Order: sequence, then structure tokens, then C-alpha cells
Amino acid sequence: MRRICFHLNSLERGGAERVVSTLAGLFAAHGYEVSITTEWYADEEYELDPRIHRVHVGLREEDEKKGRWTKFRLRVRYLREFLEKEQPDICVAFTHRPNYRALMAAKGTGIPVVIAIRDDPTALYSGWDDRIQIPLLFPRAAGCVFQTRQQKAFFAPKYFEHNSRIILNPLNPKYLQVTPAEDGERKKEVVMSSRLVRKKNQAMLLRAFEKVYERHPDYCLKIYGKDDGDGTKEELEKIIADFHAQDYMLLLGASDHLERDLRDAMVYCLSSDYEGMPNALLEAMAMGLPCVSTDCPAGAPGELIRDGESGLLVPVGDADAMAAAICRMIEDADLRQRCGQGALSIREAAAPEKIYEQWRDFLALCEQNAGKKA
Repeated sequence: MRRICFHLNSLERGGAERVVSTLAGLFAAHGYEVSITTEWYADEEYELDPRIHRVHVGLREEDEKKGRWTKFRLRVRYLREFLEKEQPDICVAFTHRPNYRALMAAKGTGIPVVIAIRDDPTALYSGWDDRIQIPLLFPRAAGCVFQTRQQKAFFAPKYFEHNSRIILNPLNPKYLQVTPAEDGERKKEVVMSSRLVRKKNQAMLLRAFEKVYERHPDYCLKIYGKDDGDGTKEELEKIIADFHAQDYMLLLGASDHLERDLRDAMVYCLSSDYEGMPNALLEAMAMGLPCVSTDCPAGAPGELIRDGESGLLVPVGDADAMAAAICRMIEDADLRQRCGQGALSIREAAAPEKIYEQWRDFLALCEQNAGKKA
């Protein structure tokens, strides 16, 4: 296996996209010939290692006025044309629709496809069309990579009992270079970093922090992340205005230097209703931040955090529990230091080279097994 093709919708700044750009760079650095095929270009995308071949396989300008089903068929056809021409040794698809698309496009080409589940399958793989496509397409996959045991349990043992792996997201190396803050250095700040999008439920965090502020009026909440455009930002701004909290609840937009912005915060929070494997939580833990997270599906926070030892877990959507946990972290220095120190174990578990080796070994096994079936 020397030629790898990754397939996903775009390289827009999101979790799966960051993982693909990081993994592709690691494979390229180890001498593999790597292509990334995408359906469209986004305004803000991750930079790629110059050795990676980026290819547009999405709709063309003349396709835009065509019907929905014609567009669907064309997306599959254009990816298939790339696979037939370039003949990669293996194709790795990331996220919901690209998983289906790659499995359809590769049929009959002899190119094995490994798919990757990157979110809560109960939220994304339960539609009427999923109930049709999953039994038709998933048996074609040479393998599947999950992020959590909950994700795997949703599909296995029916589809991926023996040809799957659970692999963490690789950490961005810059977070491994951060010297964790000493407790005495920490600022009176509670922080969160993620896109402003409904599933992240920053609205719950705002309501929780208002309760925290009643006990700790010298603290502020800082939320970093770009507006996803689904109305969440406007909702958050209204909540802040209703609380008259503009001085202590701050929406600070996207940042390219979170390793500096977050490093010395007192508490890091994740308030999501569901997640795949949240890179933001991995990064906060890698910096030694005391973390409070919802124990959301598909189970990643519960697998990353040992409650009371490397962070605190709270029920999804529970502002009272979130507020209480934040206050515990603020008020209990021993707990805070223990959780910050315990969080640092993620540096070894999600080290980029270690994650690369797990992917490399699994993809090689999938290619080998596919060759035997052929």
C-alpha cells in the first residue's frame, strides 16, 4: 500500500476535516502518495502538506441547474472517474454522505474502501435513506474506523465485528508543545472553543455560567469559534443581552492561536448535545486544562475523561449540573490540579505518530484482506 486516496466533502475548518488534513500529512511525510478528493472548496480551509494532491471531484459549473438525482449520480460518477484513472491502493472516506459515495463509486474497480464514522450515528444514520443505503453499501466496505465504542456498537456486530478499529483523533502537534499552566497562573476565566452551531449547545453553557457568576462575579466566560450560520450566534447574543452579561460573557470568534488563548484558563467546558470525537476537548486536555464536559453521545467525553480524575462529566442539557461542576473546579484547587494533571495522559494516547501507526496498520490489513477476497 503506497497510494492512498481520502474522500470527504471539503477541507472547511471542522473536526473531520482537520483529522483528514493531519492524517494525510503524516502519510505523505512517511513517503506515501496521497490524494484528497473533495466535493467543493470552502472559504476557510486547512492548509495541506504540499506533497498532497488535492482533487476536485464535485459538481461542475454546468451541473448546478440539473436535478437533485442527476447531481447525486454525477457526484458518484466523478469520484469513480478519478478512482479508475488514478488507481489508488485504497480509498478512505470520512463522514456520512462521502462514506456512501465512495462505496458506490468504487464498486467493480477492485479498490478497497475504508469508511470512517465521525459523529453520533443515532443522529446521522437513522433516516429513511440510511435504512436503505446501510444494508446495501456497508457490506462492501473493506473496513470501518470508529472513534468510540458507542459508534461501533451501533453498527457492529452486523457489519463491522471483525473489520473495524477504534482510533482516536490525532492531536495537532502545537498543543503538545504547550507548557501547562501552574495553578497559580490561571486566570479567572471559563472557556470553550468550538463552532457556534446548535449541537454544541453553547446556549446551555451561557445559562449555566449565569449561575456561576452569581457565586463568582469576578469570573468571565469566553467562547471562541466561528459562526456556523445556523442562527446559533444570534440566539447566543440574545441570551447574553437578556442577562445584561456583555461584560462577562464574550463571543470572541475564531482564533488561530488557541494554544495561547486557552492555556491559562481556570476551567474548560464542552456543552455539546452530541459529538464524534471532539478535537477541542482533546486539545484542552493536552494543555492540562481542568475540563468539564457533557457526557454526550457518541460517548467520546466519557471515554476521554475519568470523572473526578481527569475532568468532570455532567448530563447533556443540564445547566444546573454544568454550573455546579464549574463551581467545584473553581472552588476546589486540589480537584482542579488533579484533573489538569490527569488530562495530560491524552498526549500519549493521541500522539500523532501513534495514531498514524494505528491507521497505517489497519489500512494495510484491510487492503490485504480485500486482496484475498478478490
